[in-house]
Amino acid sequence: MTEEVKEPMSNTMKIVIAVAGVFAMGFLMVGENKQKSTADMEAEAMIRNYAAIQGMANQKCPKAMEEATGEQVFFPSKTESDKDTYITLFWDGENTANGGFKNASCTLKASLGGISELIVDGKVIIKK
Repeated sequence: MTEEVKEPMSNTMKIVIAVAGVFAMGFLMVGENKQKSTADMEAEAMIRNYAAIQGMANQKCPKAMEEATGEQVFFPSKTESDKDTYITLFWDGENTANGGFKNASCTLKASLGGISELIVDGKVIIKK
């Protein structure tokens, strides 16, 4: 019977295994360090909240403006917000010569989940 002689691992194979091990360790280390701090999570939550308030205002205010004035509004000329609880959109009228509104504002409060105040040419349309 012949004995099988096991050849030792070649140097090339050892290098390939070592490189693969280094890559695996690198991925593990990066994965460990990706944990977010409390400050990062709070900042992300504030950004998501502001985006939600702004998105809601961009949906509801133009519809309310069209119902109140009969004119479609698209982009506000100015916005004000505390970036946490409310946002106010302001529009300047484009058809004032044809009887359209001069200026208007729409305030949306997050606590209400909708429009809290709509003012067109100084006249309060909605007040909650």
